[in-house]
Amino acid sequence: MRSKRLRWAAVPVALTLAVVLAGCTQAELNGYLPGFKEGEAPVTNRTEMVSGLWTNSWIVLLVVGIITWGLILWAVVVYRRRKGQTGLPVQMRYNMPIEIFYTIVPLILVLGFFAFTARDQEIIETQYENPDVQIDVYGKQWAWDFVYKGAADGEDVWSAGVQAQDIEGDDTEAGAVDQDQLPTLYLPVNAEVNFDLNSRDVQHSFWVIDFLYKKDLYPGITNHMAVQPLREGTYAGKCAELCGEYHSRMLFNVKVVSQEEYDDYIQSLVDLGNVGDYGSTYDRDYTPGLTGGEGTEEGAGS
Repeated sequence: MRSKRLRWAAVPVALTLAVVLAGCTQAELNGYLPGFKEGEAPVTNRTEMVSGLWTNSWIVLLVVGIITWGLILWAVVVYRRRKGQTGLPVQMRYNMPIEIFYTIVPLILVLGFFAFTARDQEIIETQYENPDVQIDVYGKQWAWDFVYKGAADGEDVWSAGVQAQDIEGDDTEAGAVDQDQLPTLYLPVNAEVNFDLNSRDVQHSFWVIDFLYKKDLYPGITNHMAVQPLREGTYAGKCAELCGEYHSRMLFNVKVVSQEEYDDYIQSLVDLGNVGDYGSTYDRDYTPGLTGGEGTEEGAGS
């Protein structure tokens, strides 16, 4: 009889939940994370995967929290001291079913979170076998260099960035940054892009906020990430690892554009003469024999 009652009680709860979720906006369904806009595609092909992991984890943890808070309140009410009672209540040292419950359930949750995180991370970290675009990213104190591998008839094309500059003027908001001078990474929309991430000096972190993913850069080690941008637009990026005095000025932008506009940008770099090797030769602490070729310290700073 009790199971039937529970079954009938679950029906209105499920219907209510379905109605509530159906009325949610895209922002609410994705946990108010950036990278989503009503009626448009997510910023990248990985954005929904990351937001799904995030929101589903919060739902599970919220359920655990409600159960925990409910049990605490239930114990407070049921086992409260009644009028006329004196002394201590009956003391119990062990309750094996409860102890097994609060040992097994957290273990299952931890293993579950680990399994889903590892699964999604494996997908996100996998490089495309034949990418449309290959980009080397170099973080430096306190700016970014972007190298478009083989973009000009097999030769590398590059852009060297400077740290964020303030906009000067009496009517300018304090701390306003000149967006036109920020390092800007161009990506063609719908293209499969592989990134090789490197540091020219100290540890940095490559973070495009709307991509919902970031990756650390270590001196002497190349890290990788891959993404397919799905929506045109300009997206803010920054260094997410404290890297020195002007860490807060290590900003950049990512512009996702049409293939035609991307080709025009590459050609503009070629016209400036930004063609050829612009890799580890310009690392600050370059050591011949370890990274290859002859080195210089020039170009490491902004």
